[in-house]
Order: sequence, then C-alpha cells, then structure tokens
Amino acid sequence: MMERKVKVGIIGCGGIANGKHMPSLSKLSDVELVAFCDLVEEKAIKAKEQYGTPDAKVYTDYKELLKDGEIEVVHVCTPNRSHAPISIDSLYAGKHVMCEKPMAKTAEDARKMVAAAKETGKKLTIGYQHRHKPEAIYLKSVIERGDLGEIYLAKAYAVRRRGTPNWGVFLNEYEQGGGPLIDIGTHSLDVTLYLMNNYEPRMVVGTKYKKVSNPECGNPWGGWKEGENTMEDSAFGFIVMKNGATIILESSWALNTIEPIQEGSTVLCGTDAGAQIKGGVTINKAEFNRLVEIKPDLSSGGVAFYEGISDNPAEVEARRWIDAVKNDTEVVVKPEQACVVSEILEAIYTSAKTGQPVYFE
Repeated sequence: MMERKVKVGIIGCGGIANGKHMPSLSKLSDVELVAFCDLVEEKAIKAKEQYGTPDAKVYTDYKELLKDGEIEVVHVCTPNRSHAPISIDSLYAGKHVMCEKPMAKTAEDARKMVAAAKETGKKLTIGYQHRHKPEAIYLKSVIERGDLGEIYLAKAYAVRRRGTPNWGVFLNEYEQGGGPLIDIGTHSLDVTLYLMNNYEPRMVVGTKYKKVSNPECGNPWGGWKEGENTMEDSAFGFIVMKNGATIILESSWALNTIEPIQEGSTVLCGTDAGAQIKGGVTINKAEFNRLVEIKPDLSSGGVAFYEGISDNPAEVEARRWIDAVKNDTEVVVKPEQACVVSEILEAIYTSAKTGQPVYFE
C-alpha cells in the first residue's frame, strides 16, 4: 500500500522558511511541497526549484494558494504582523496550519487564531521548536513522572551579549511588534511554561531598555542604518502565576554582560528537585545526605523512534506535526498555550510602557 503524502503549501519564502521549515519538511518521505507563495516572486520560484515537486505552483497572493483543494497543510512563515490574518484565512479555507512563532503580533490576534481553530476544527500549531529538543523531551518526561515535585520558581533566559538581527523586518516594530522579547524571549518563556505545565498567569511586571550606546559593536551580523533600529536592546519580566509560582524572564539582543545564555534556556526549582536546560540538562537534588547534580547522557537520542531524521529540533517538530495531521492526534504546541505566551509578552511590554503591573482576569 502506498504511503499517504501530505501536500504542503509554504506562505512566506524568506529566512525562517529557508532556514527551518522547508529543509525539515523536505526530509520527510510522506510530505510533498506543492505550493510556494511570497510577495517577491523570485523567492517563491527559488524555493520551488530547491524544495518543490516538479509541478509545484508559485504564487504572490496567498489567497490564490488557499484555493487549491489538494493542499492539506500550510506553513505561515511571514512577519509577525501577518501571522493572524493569514493563519485565520488558511483555517477557514480548510487547511491545517503551522504558524511560525510568536503566534501573533498582539494578544488579541492570538486569541482570534485560537477561536478560528476551534470554529473550523482544523489543527493549528506554532513553531516553538525548543520543545522538540532532546533536553526538553527528556525533562518533560521526568517532570510528568513527578520527580521535581511542585515547580514554584523558574527562570527563562534568552540573553545575547550582542546579537541584533539586522535583516528582513526584525528592526521594524510595525511588522514585528518588538525586539528580543518577542523574538527570542518568546522561545524561553514557551519552553518554561510547557515544562511547568502552568498557563494561568495572575500578574506581570515588565521593564524594557534601549540603553546600550553601541549595540552594533561586536554584532555578528554588523550594523544598520542610522535611526533604523528602534527596538529595545533588552526586556525583562517578573511573572506571578495564579498558583503562586514565579517566573523571571530575561531577554536581550545587546547587553553589557559577559554571561550570554542562549534562547530556550530555563531553570526550574521544585519542592523535590531542580533542573535546568543550559546547553545540556542538569538535575539537582538532595540525596544520600548530600547535594548532588546529575547530567543525564542524552547522546543516545530522545527521538530515535523517528525514523530517518536526526534529533535536530526543527526536524522533530516537522515530524511530530505531520504525524498529528495524518493520525488526527493532538499537536505538541497547542494554540491555547501559545496564546498565553503572547498574552504574557504583551503584558510585559504594557507594564514597561506604563510603569504599572498588569493583572490578568
């Protein structure tokens, strides 16, 4: 019996589509990339030549792509501002949707996406690939077994000493909605909430800064035109959950610190043990009348059961997503969860602007 092929359309053929979505999907034998859309037609043509089926179609208007009844899944890889309208249109066109992170530019848009998924009955997931790292997969199983006890303090980090992306629309607040907080802080907050399995914020206090006088100095991607970068250098959040748990979030593109911490890093403190993802996984606990630290060997792979793919989180994300579509099972990144991430990020920005805490209903 021939394997069922899932036909996928890509909307937005820029950096994230080329860097993550298309290479990962192309490694799956049960996926065909049959349509490519970009406002710049040359980008869509190039994507088709590299990743598409021989008869794949090229579009500059995503609404034309959505008319193709053969397409079962679309990946939305556009700037943040257009995530919601394109995803919502795609759901109502009968497609399952993988939208790149963050879910939307605003919390209101994120809530509209959740509503559209519910109303259409189509699957919607968000590209938070840090959940699919071997470290996160392993730690999730440890936490679900109850080994950490109640997690009441967490620290989420995405701290670059220098690392301001100066391509595409990263420096365009209208398109993106913000800087490092919404770009990379979003990953660390998502994986932290996921591991805690806690999606009920009560109160947020946030600050953001544009203080570094020479953020381009040492920036791996170079500088930018005078006045072009209006984004924050760094942003920080203090989040109190309804059950009393505390989450501290730190994010920066430029910060005069000698200890950068890569995005997707998290520290979790529980009643019975603690754990962190910083590079690898470390678990700390009191045992044998001593304080001990355990560094599990994950080199044997947490994802060996996915045939033909590496433990690259982008590939695991694609495999788990397509499996959810084919088998009609739950997605790993639920839209309701990603929506809470967007609500907290927006609350941090709002608090930073007003100087007041933001309380959730």
